[in-house]
This record gives sequence, C-alpha cells and structure tokens, in this order.
Amino acid sequence: MSIIARRTPPGPRGNLLLGNLLPIMREPFEFATRCSREYGDVIRMRVGPMVDYIVVHPDLIEQVLRRDHRNFIKDKGTRMLAELLGEGLLTSEGETWRRQRRLAQPAFPLDQIQKYGAVMVACAERMLKGWQAGQTRDIHADMTRLTMEIAAQTLLGASMTDQTERVSRAMNDAMIYFAGPALWFPWYKWLPTPGNLRFRRARRELDHIMYSTIAQRRAEAAAGGDDLLSRLLAARDEDGSQMTDHQLRDALVTLFLAGHETTAQALSFTFYLLGKHPTVAARLAAEVDEVLAGRLPVSADVPRLRYTEWVIKESMRLYPPAPNVGREALCDSEIGGYRIPRGAQVALVQWVAQRDPRWFDDPEAFQPERWDNDLARRLPRCAYFPFGDGPRICIGNQFAMLEAVLILATVVQRYHVELVPGYKLELFASVTLRPKHGVAMTVCERAPLS
Repeated sequence: MSIIARRTPPGPRGNLLLGNLLPIMREPFEFATRCSREYGDVIRMRVGPMVDYIVVHPDLIEQVLRRDHRNFIKDKGTRMLAELLGEGLLTSEGETWRRQRRLAQPAFPLDQIQKYGAVMVACAERMLKGWQAGQTRDIHADMTRLTMEIAAQTLLGASMTDQTERVSRAMNDAMIYFAGPALWFPWYKWLPTPGNLRFRRARRELDHIMYSTIAQRRAEAAAGGDDLLSRLLAARDEDGSQMTDHQLRDALVTLFLAGHETTAQALSFTFYLLGKHPTVAARLAAEVDEVLAGRLPVSADVPRLRYTEWVIKESMRLYPPAPNVGREALCDSEIGGYRIPRGAQVALVQWVAQRDPRWFDDPEAFQPERWDNDLARRLPRCAYFPFGDGPRICIGNQFAMLEAVLILATVVQRYHVELVPGYKLELFASVTLRPKHGVAMTVCERAPLS
C-alpha cells in the first residue's frame, strides 16, 4: 500500500467516551456541514466505540457507489432495517439482492409506470375533495396518506385500500424506532421499552397484512393485473423459479416503504418551500394553468411541466428524502488519498453534497430555475443524487418523480398554500428526513382559470 493510502482522514476529536455522538444526535446535518468545511471531503469521526467516515465530494461518492461498488456493502444502520424489511432490495446483498432485482425489474417498465399516472391523479383528486378553502391542514399528514393510498393501489391492488391507515401507523412507528437508541446501541432493542414494543407490534401488523394479501391473491389465481404484486407473482427467475411468500413479503414491505415514504417527504418539503417563496408558487401555478388549461394532468403532460419538475428537484436538493447513503468497507480501501479500513462505516451525505457552494451557486437558496439549461448534466455525477447511484440506485426513481410532479400539478391547479404564522420547521432524521411536527399550512382556493 502506498504512503498516501496510509494517511488517516482528519476530523473532530469529540468526547473521550462517546466521541462525536452527541452533536451527531443533536444536529446531524449542521455538524456534518461544519466538519466538511473545516476538514475537507473525507472526515473521520468516532461514534462511541465505532469509527465512521463521512464522504462529501461527488467524485469520491461516485467511486463508492459505482467504480468500486463491489468493495462495499450496505452499512450497519441500513442492515438494521432487516428487522422490518427482511431480505428486501434495500437490505439484501450478493446473489439474494441480484435475484430480487431481476424479479422486480420487469415490474417497473416506463410504459407501466406511466399507466400508474391515472391512479396517482385520481387519488389526489379524492384527497382534495376533503379540503376546504381557509382550512388549516397538516400537509405532511395529507401527503403521507395520499402516497400510502397510491402505493396500496399500484403495489397491492385496490383490495388493500381499506387497510391503508393500519399500514401507515405501522410504518410510522417503525420509522421512529429506527431513529432511536437501538441505532447506536444494538443491545437496546432487547429492552421492553414502549418504543421497542410499538415496533414489534408494527412488524406483526405488517406481517399479517402482507401475508394475508399474498394468500388471498394466490387463492384467487387471477391472471394478469397491473399492480406490482400481480407482476411479482407472475415473475420467473432465469431458472424458472418464483418468489416464495416470505420473499414476496420482504419485497412488498420494502417497496411499500420506498414507494410512499420518500415521495411523501419530498412533497411535504416542497409545499413548505412554496409557502416561503410566493414568487416561485406563482410561476408554478402559471405553468400548470398554461399546460393543463383547466383539465386534470396525465402522464403525457409531464415533459411539458418543466418548472414543476424543477421545483421538485430543488426541494429534494435542499431536503433530500434520504439524507445520506451508508456503506461498509469489505476490504481496506483508499478514498481521496486516505486509508479506509475494512469494516469501516462510510456515510455519503446528500445533505452536504447537495448544498456545496462548489457545485451550486447560493446553495442555501430555493431557486428552481437553477435547473434550467440542463444543470443536471453539467454537475459532477454525484453532486446531486437523491435516489442514490450505481447498481443499487432506487428501482422506483421514475415512479417517484412521476408521482411527485402529477400530485403537485393536481394540487396547484386548485389551491395555493400558505404557512401558518409562527410555524417553524424542525427536522426529524430517521431512515428518511421528515418534518418533526408536520407542516401546518392554510389552503386557499385559487380563482378558476379564465
């Protein structure tokens, strides 16, 4: 190994016993940002007895996710999700992951995803029927219910929609658990704490719903079907084998989480930002009116809803639904001229990379127009990576973008939203980035298009 590769990255000293755990828990993104500005693109920090490495330069992030991806597996925090997700796409490795990807990939062709657009708009329309002008609503709760309903219909079929609230509560309890002490202290999960007990109940609830749905669908032996479960039931691997009930359960819970949670957060932060930037909201409404001319949006409209897409992209730049990607080194590696030992936990932090002034002018500002002139192609590849990158890029990224654009256009066509006076955004970081206390907004009906 070269002399350069023996160098240890710089980083904050921290507490003798806990290392940097306390500032990471109190203000994870602000702390990571300060460290990147002070110590550079690769930062070493200690979390209790563990040593973690933070990576924020796009070229080095690309190295981990693409060029050297075989040298890394999912980190311990992600593998902890197996307590809920089992051996799904997010948590599995090796041949198990490759087989799941092969079986799931045919369920996400672009033409099928575009067909889901009608379901997305219909669900958004049903939500809006419950809104009243002048009403104060928690937009985060609304977006969570909406994307859950869409996930239920597109992933599991309409027969699941009456159980949407049960699944939503179970998922919420699980997200809180994964942000708790068990993330840092593995022994904590064995204690009979209220949070741990809620998580176990949530897991049992999800198991019951998923296995019951799978059994019902197998008993029906129905051919065809456009929902994801139908396609997974019909899928055959290269050797002709099908997914077992256990594999189907793990795949569905994983896709259910990814299929509603990240889009709900992206939309919640988008409406928050629109509430703070009325000029952007007005330009967005003007585009929606011009493109749709008073009718409901369809998938074919999305290429013309350019500013609408920029608004979503800019929201995910500032508030990435998954604020970091974690990996573990399978062997001694070199990143940015520094030695990263085997077993090290490596965090690729979207929050920091996507707010880096080297790649984004005025990086803290909400400026959707920055995406004009094909900014995405001009950036370093992993300066903006809300869906990850490399072989394990999110399988549903096209689904999520279509859903976000169509929902935003559907809502903006009818309403504009204003933040409740005195509302202050607080963040809650778990598997995803959430608004801790929801997003309190007043909905105001727009004048009909003349």
